[in-house]
Amino acid sequence: MQIVPAPFPAARLRRLRRTPALRDLAQEHRLTAKDLIWPVFVTDLPGADVEIGSMPGVARVTVDGAVRAAERAADLGIPAICLFPYTDPALRTEGCEEAWNPDNLSNRAVRAIKAAVPDVAVMTDIALDPYNANGHDGLVRDGVILNDETVEALVRMALAQAEAGADILGPSDMMDGRIGAMRAALEAAGHADVAILSYAAKYASGFYGPFRDAVGASGRLVGDKKTYQMNPANADEAIRLVARDLSEGADMVMVKPGMPYLDICRRVKDSFGVPTYAYQVSGEYAMIEGAVRAGWLSEAVVAESLLGFKRAGCDGILTYFAPRIAAALTG
Repeated sequence: MQIVPAPFPAARLRRLRRTPALRDLAQEHRLTAKDLIWPVFVTDLPGADVEIGSMPGVARVTVDGAVRAAERAADLGIPAICLFPYTDPALRTEGCEEAWNPDNLSNRAVRAIKAAVPDVAVMTDIALDPYNANGHDGLVRDGVILNDETVEALVRMALAQAEAGADILGPSDMMDGRIGAMRAALEAAGHADVAILSYAAKYASGFYGPFRDAVGASGRLVGDKKTYQMNPANADEAIRLVARDLSEGADMVMVKPGMPYLDICRRVKDSFGVPTYAYQVSGEYAMIEGAVRAGWLSEAVVAESLLGFKRAGCDGILTYFAPRIAAALTG
C-alpha cells in the first residue's frame, strides 16, 4: 500500500530532518557492530603482517594473529570472523588433498580461535582454490571443472572444518548439489548444529582480483570461472539458486559481490525472508579505501556503503572494514 502524504504545506518532509535528534528518531535502518563478519587472511609463511599491495590496510596474519583478531572482534562486538588461508604453494596440488587435511592451516586456526575466544563465531570458506594448483574452486580435468567429483571433495573439506570446531561453513564454490551433500554428511557425522551460510548467488565478477592476490591464487588461475559462477547479467537465476540451496539445507544465504548487486539482495530478502548476507568484496574495499586515502572521498563513505546493504535487506555484511567501522560505532 502506498501512502500519499498531505499536500504542501501541511506536509513539510524537511521537518524531520531539521535536527540530529529528529533525524535519529526518523531513521529507518541502522548499522551496528552486530551486523558485521570480519574476513581474515591467515598464513604460516614468511610475510605475515605485511600489507597486501592491492588491499591497503589489510594484511595476512599468522594463526596467533588470527587469535588476536578474534579477541579484537570480541572487544568490538563483532560476532564472527571468516578465515581464508594463504596456503604454502608446495601444498597446492591438482587433487587438492590439503583441503581436507585435519591439520591444515585453516583448521589449525579454527581450533586456536575456539580455544581462546569461544564466544566469537568462526566461519570458514569451502572452495578448493586455496589448495588447487590451477587456482579453480573445483577439480579440473582436461580444462573442464568437474562438478560431482568436486562435491565429494568439498564434503570431505566440510567435515574436517566441522570437526575442527567451525561454527559456520561458507561454501563459495558454486557447484551444483553441494549444499545437500554437505548437509547430509554433517548430519550423519554428528555435526547437526553446524550452520551453512551458502554463497548461493556468487557472480563471475571482476571485483575479486585483490582477494586472489591475498590467497595466492592470481598467478595460478588457468582460464576463468564463468562455467560455474553466475553471469552478472542474470537476476532471476539468482532466485532459483537461492531457492535450491535453501531446499537442500542452507541456513543462511549470501550474495557476492555486494554493492553492484544490491538489487539481488533486496529480491532475495523479499522472496524468502531468510537470513541474507552480502560480501563487500576485495575490489569494492580497494576502490573505497584507495579513494579515501587519495582524498577523493571522505571516510564517511565507508559507513554509507555498509548502510546501503542494510537498506537493501541484508541481515549482515562480510567486510574488510569490519574492525574500523565497529570501532567507530562503539567508540
